[in-house]
Amino acid sequence: MIFKVYYQETKTEVPVRENTNAIYVEGASQEEVRKKLADRDYNIEFVTPLSEEALEYEKQHEDFKVEQL
Repeated sequence: MIFKVYYQETKTEVPVRENTNAIYVEGASQEEVRKKLADRDYNIEFVTPLSEEALEYEKQHEDFKVEQL
């Protein structure tokens, strides 16, 4: 399953919507995705699974790329 992860670049950065980034990660669960990203200094705000419809929508964006962790 593909998850969309919303995050800030560093854990010390205050979450501000305009500075929020998103990456796509493949995993079996939200917990697994968080564990895969644990070595990065990200302040993870939200991890959400993408439905088939949402995944197809996201694929239409040119910056869509699934992180290989």
